[in-house]
Amino acid sequence: MAKFIIDAAHSEVSFKIKHLMISTVSGQFNEFEGEATTTGEGFEGATVRFSADVNSINTKNEQRDGHLKSGDFFDAAQYPKISFESTNFTKNGDDYLLEGNLTIKDVTKLVSLTVEYNGTMTDFYGQKKHGFEVNGKINRKDFGLTWHAVTEAGGVVVSDEVKLHFNIQLTEQA
Repeated sequence: MAKFIIDAAHSEVSFKIKHLMISTVSGQFNEFEGEATTTGEGFEGATVRFSADVNSINTKNEQRDGHLKSGDFFDAAQYPKISFESTNFTKNGDDYLLEGNLTIKDVTKLVSLTVEYNGTMTDFYGQKKHGFEVNGKINRKDFGLTWHAVTEAGGVVVSDEVKLHFNIQLTEQA
């Protein structure tokens, strides 16, 4: 069995959402952790666990970040973590399909993410590193993030679809 830990200094967990349906706002979680455990060669069949600290959300706008942490969205005081537990990690052509239970607030839903394996390298300290790019989409309302506003002209302020993009570097544990 092999265990791999996210190297947070060389990883990022980000998202994108439409604002007014004409532009895209990007954000990230600055504090997160995770691991993968495998039983065979390669990563197929790996068990993946991940969590992000909601209070570390950063959209480069303090007022917006405060609103996202409030009860209108994530309710960070009551639900401080977003978590993911895999149910399936399978080879899909040159890439992988990662399926699992994503929990935001008190709602857990099965999600599917595409995973691109970027390779393996040994760093200056002799640690074996593995790189991945993870992408997916969720509907925020499926997770109880239902705040909604409409402009005077009838335009939607925030889209329901959220694009997820993670650049992950795993460090293989001895």
